Amino acid sequence: MTDLDPARKFRLLLDLFERAVIVLLFAWLCYRIVGSLQDTPFNLFFLLSEGAVAMFVLLRRSTDAISVKPYDWAVGISGTMLPMLLIPSGNGWIGGAALLIFGTVISLGAKLSLRRSFGVVAANRGIKSTGLYSAVRHPMYLGYFLTYAGMLILNPSLFNAALIVVWTVCQVARIRAEELVLLQDAAYRVHAQKVRFRLMPFVY
Repeated sequence: MTDLDPARKFRLLLDLFERAVIVLLFAWLCYRIVGSLQDTPFNLFFLLSEGAVAMFVLLRRSTDAISVKPYDWAVGISGTMLPMLLIPSGNGWIGGAALLIFGTVISLGAKLSLRRSFGVVAANRGIKSTGLYSAVRHPMYLGYFLTYAGMLILNPSLFNAALIVVWTVCQVARIRAEELVLLQDAAYRVHAQKVRFRLMPFVY
């Protein structure tokens, strides 16, 4: 790393920091969730969803086209970190499991489309416009909304509800931050003209 210019070295250090934080948070999440599976076995799908985040963060490719703005890092890390702080409480409605499973399937499908282009902080690791990305521009985030809504229904508490509200605000800000980076790419501008909606068809 000694031969790299300071800007690239800084981006690589940020990349390592991001990976370390996400992996440590996921390990802590595992510690908390595993104990709840006997009472709320569907929490396993939440663990699967968040485990995929940690795995794809570790496997993703590095890029120089990543934002170094503190705001973008704040909403990106918060949008990923906050759900990993959810507390299994049980005593929820089993119907939440359908949302949890459906959301997990959508987010995993989007991650498989991105493969090593997956990221947490606003960056351009390649433009994806096929599969789920031909329906909305951020299908993975749509999956997250469904997953976390299902998790809240299965594990209702004031803390979890407040966490999801804060996460929602961060996630909308995260989408806008990513769009600002991606719209610098002509290929993404063409994609955005074809796929009009960011998160949900005919809504947003």
